[in-house]
Amino acid sequence: PRTNSSHTHVMANTKPQQLDRARELRKADTAAEQRLWEHLRNRRLANLKFVRQLPIDPYIADFACRSEKLIVEVDGATHSSAEEFAYDQARTSFLERNGWKVLRVWNAEVFTNRDGVLETILHAAGKM
Repeated sequence: PRTNSSHTHVMANTKPQQLDRARELRKADTAAEQRLWEHLRNRRLANLKFVRQLPIDPYIADFACRSEKLIVEVDGATHSSAEEFAYDQARTSFLERNGWKVLRVWNAEVFTNRDGVLETILHAAGKM
């Protein structure tokens, strides 16, 4: 079997309760996450391998491409409060310090500008 060192590193630090929470989030994804996943799954976007709800202790990323160290977060209205904004900033800082690129898109963008969102993801992954 093929191993991916970044996958091993991420999973080695994952707590069982985080894995359970990630499974719950995959079952309860938003309509925007479902729509974006249709374009990211099965290497549909430039042959990039994305996974959903990847635990990266202490956080869980909406979508992650391990090979490019790219995280895509789909944000809704709850991310506009001052408290959520501060949490998102701290989370992004942590992930970036650990070598990840973090791309945030709004739910509405996934529906109204899907092609633009996909282009932005490709650009962030260095595929454009």
